[in-house]
Amino acid sequence: MKFKGTILLVDDEAHIRKFIGLVLRQICVPKLLEASNGEEALAMYAEHRPDLVLLDVNMPKLGGLETLKQLHVLDPECSVVMLTSLVTRQTIEEASELGALNYIRKDTPKEEIAKALLETIEANFDLTESD
Repeated sequence: MKFKGTILLVDDEAHIRKFIGLVLRQICVPKLLEASNGEEALAMYAEHRPDLVLLDVNMPKLGGLETLKQLHVLDPECSVVMLTSLVTRQTIEEASELGALNYIRKDTPKEEIAKALLETIEANFDLTESD
């Protein structure tokens, strides 16, 4: 994969950020930013304009769905993948309606998370070398 972009990983649990970070490094994501809540995520997005946001659904201060709404106010073209340990059809539908590219359960095996992230990146970003 030749993805040269930046990913913002947003999760209130440090061990989840570490785990997902390892998965991202395994699939050769070169630059990773981290935020521990939705408010931090909005500030970091505004400052760094990452190419992709991996966003936890359930967080203190500002939940994932509300953060997703506000990210799309900042940048209607922002690319977001939702992460969660709890799945309801309503949450998946709402995230999709709000523009999420994908929805990944955090308790999915590491290889399947890597595959889902790779597929999402390949489907939404130009990975060709431009020299």
